[in-house]
Amino acid sequence: MKIGIDCRTILNPESGERAGVGHYVEGLVFALIENYPKEKFVLYFDYRTRDINIFQKPNVKVKHLLFSQYGKFLSFGYSHMLISAYLLKEGLDVLHIPVGVIPMIYPKKVVYTAHDFAIYRNPEWFPSSFLSRSILIPQSLRKADQIIAVSRSTAKDLKQLFNIKPQKINVVYNGFDVNKIPLKRSNQEILAKFKLPKKYFLFVGTLEPRKNVINLVRAFKLFLEKNQAQKDVVLVICGQLGYHSEEVMQELLDLGLKRSIRYLGYVTHNEKIELIKHSSAFIFPSFYEGFGLPVLEALALGSPVITSKVSSMPEIAGKAAVYIDPKNINEIARAMRDVLAKPGLARKLHDTGLKQAQAFSWETCAQETMKVYQKTVGKKS
Repeated sequence: MKIGIDCRTILNPESGERAGVGHYVEGLVFALIENYPKEKFVLYFDYRTRDINIFQKPNVKVKHLLFSQYGKFLSFGYSHMLISAYLLKEGLDVLHIPVGVIPMIYPKKVVYTAHDFAIYRNPEWFPSSFLSRSILIPQSLRKADQIIAVSRSTAKDLKQLFNIKPQKINVVYNGFDVNKIPLKRSNQEILAKFKLPKKYFLFVGTLEPRKNVINLVRAFKLFLEKNQAQKDVVLVICGQLGYHSEEVMQELLDLGLKRSIRYLGYVTHNEKIELIKHSSAFIFPSFYEGFGLPVLEALALGSPVITSKVSSMPEIAGKAAVYIDPKNINEIARAMRDVLAKPGLARKLHDTGLKQAQAFSWETCAQETMKVYQKTVGKKS
């Protein structure tokens, strides 16, 4: 079988540079080419990608997707015509679009990965520029021969929002490689670098409405007011500024907790891993996630997890988290108190989290994805 995969979200893998769901694409591609040496793969990269040699294997052809550097100068329809013609030259049995949209006039078999439909459920969370892009996703869903949903929650959205038939939907969870976690600094080193106390809660994510950071900081203020003995605990927030982030920053100023809430901005992947590892708890009160990778990262690193009991989070964390209503700041504050006040609970979350994370591997993700390819072309596994 000859399989083409759109890898344009992987920018420069050797430096850890990825765009958004590039983490998913990279992990899946490495597992596929490693575990299926008898299949042929054609990987299409963005013109900016440099470190493509690490994907080279006897069964792999690596190509820069022509016209990608000229996309902004071409009309949407014309660029899709050119890309479709270029892909057809390769004679693929199946094309996998793991993120983005399917070329409109590409006539052969296509598998499409569906990640997240927040823009359809809550368009007010996104800038108007995103809404125009949302028109294209339903076309790709209709055009795809088979769809990979990254969670049962996403599969449910496919049925409810787009009336996609169940036989077209395949739930395949993202993987996570626990063995590749880079841990270089000791507890004292990471605390010293960011000037943090020994006890801190951690949130990692873009500062945007659906991440629910405003309710998080309000809950933390309530936690401090009701737990005077824990006045030295701080809340650490890491992540880039996103849509309506000015509202979050204003809330931080209004609460007057400059000493107790530390906004670190963007941190590197390695710094994020170290901060999660040494946190008293990882708090992720998001209103909606297609998969919830930060939750899985925290489980794999042994940090006690507090997260929302909505969308995909219960699927990912299983019994290894304290669940809260993301709209209820009293629940969030109470969960903070419990994780600190009950050492037995923290130990249980640590142990069950490590075990839960082991259920998500790239090898399994690749195996289930290969089954979808075979189903698409009518080949028995």
